[in-house]
Amino acid sequence: MRNTYLKEVYNLAAKDRNVLSLVADNGMIVYDDFRRDFPEQYFNFGISEGHMITAAAGMASCGKIPFAYTIGAFLAYRSFEFIRLDVCLQKMNVKIVGIGAGMSYGYLGPTHHTTEDIAVLRTLPNLTLLSPASAKETKALVNYAYELNGPVYIRLGNNLKEELYPEDVQVIPGKGTVLKEGNDIVIFSTGDITYHVMTAAKRLEEEGVHATVISVHTIKPFDSQLVVDMAQRSRRLFTVEEHSIIGGLGSAVAEVLTDNGCSAGLKRIGLNDVFAHGYGNQEQVRKANGLDADGIYNSIKNNL
Repeated sequence: MRNTYLKEVYNLAAKDRNVLSLVADNGMIVYDDFRRDFPEQYFNFGISEGHMITAAAGMASCGKIPFAYTIGAFLAYRSFEFIRLDVCLQKMNVKIVGIGAGMSYGYLGPTHHTTEDIAVLRTLPNLTLLSPASAKETKALVNYAYELNGPVYIRLGNNLKEELYPEDVQVIPGKGTVLKEGNDIVIFSTGDITYHVMTAAKRLEEEGVHATVISVHTIKPFDSQLVVDMAQRSRRLFTVEEHSIIGGLGSAVAEVLTDNGCSAGLKRIGLNDVFAHGYGNQEQVRKANGLDADGIYNSIKNNL
């Protein structure tokens, strides 16, 4: 997904000189083409994420469209005050791009994990929150963010080897996407962990449990009506996220169910009030925390 993002922001900068790329001492190699071709639209702020966000707000006030890019953990937590006051309160047209969603940086441990960012940023007024699961979603959502006049946070995970979307399925910002139909249970997922959700759903289907799988790529504004519709057709709902179950996708679904008096049962799958434990690559850390395809399958099977 990172490669897709870089390609799209490059294309946007090529057609609109107001599009700027801001980085915080990362992405030096992956931004080589951008720096070479658009040197006046590229700014490296060093390890100073808060400064980058404040500068982005200033640039936006002058009619620019800054895309501020760095590790999500250093944006959602370290730069929270600047995002809240300089960007969201002022309704500035800043695009905040957090890479390394979830446990992407498994070798570096919890200091670099982005596993509470949805919970933290979902509370902020005026902020649109996007969490793509694949390259196709990333392309659509980056262009949607560009067209949208206002603050946006884009949560990017790792590059997937294959596309989740069937060719005939379109990405509609603001609306969850049904990736797989089933009559027994409904699984809501967000981000690139959706690939493992699809694998788990196929395994469940082999055992006679047919799941509808929905990619929730737009966390805010939230597609509440889709949740209500699914709750009316299924008595058992699941959410899966590479994130804390407190304040994340699971909480958003639970809020909709409560507000609308829905009686469907809900099981939230993610990090349960813990920091992720273990070190290694992303797949190893996912497995250690029950968030690989086997772990997701077992969590669903044990809660049917």
